[in-house]
Amino acid sequence: MNGQPIVNFFRVVSLVLVLLVVALLAAIVTMRFAIHGAEVQVPAFKSMTVAEARSQAAGLGLTLDVDNRYYSADVAAGHILSQSPAPGTVVRREWQVRISESLGPQKVDVPNMVGLDARAAELQLRRAGLEVGAVDSLPGTTATMGTVLAQDPPAHTQGIAQPSVNLLIAAPSDDPPNGYVMPDMTGWLASSAVATLAKVGIKTAPIHWVEIGVAPISTGSQTPIPPVKPGAILTQSPQAGAHIDQSTRVTLTAAR
Repeated sequence: MNGQPIVNFFRVVSLVLVLLVVALLAAIVTMRFAIHGAEVQVPAFKSMTVAEARSQAAGLGLTLDVDNRYYSADVAAGHILSQSPAPGTVVRREWQVRISESLGPQKVDVPNMVGLDARAAELQLRRAGLEVGAVDSLPGTTATMGTVLAQDPPAHTQGIAQPSVNLLIAAPSDDPPNGYVMPDMTGWLASSAVATLAKVGIKTAPIHWVEIGVAPISTGSQTPIPPVKPGAILTQSPQAGAHIDQSTRVTLTAAR
């Protein structure tokens, strides 16, 4: 009889402990569901239309941002070419997925901007459905200030990647240049190319030398292959016409 209150006390304590354990487990399970409920798996948006992708992204709590637009002969205009993050990536809700949109095959002709005033060139590009890309200035020329000296891509180029044209504009002699158009240095002596680039502050990587054998003498009707001059540049990166500045590191491959 005297021990009954003690037994009851331990029963109450045990019941309280069980309830606490159950509550703790429930809280852990709820927290895990809450955490996983805030995560989603990025679907594959490629080949969808932008409208379809936006709708699916919104249903998952994701936002979609068109980062770039490119011409494509394989993917129809208005459809998605690529995405970041990749399909299957687990991200939080409200994550921003960046996509590139296809403009379809290139149908516009790149107009010739060289010799035009910069403003007239911009208007002509927009009329052609193109955009003005990087605009760089080159001081110390004999051309009238504001005249387009060069463009990238060149006029009438086919198979361009983006609907934009970079322009090189004549500037007053006392203005510092804000960039350059990479010249075609194939055939130059490597030492001359490095020195020319260094004069305007462009750095080059160590020359990549390639052993070039002597071409055999042709016989019959074959056209003889002219020998490659030792030290001549064979390839370059960036390619001719690309925008470069003091942060660009040029790589040259030359014949040994």
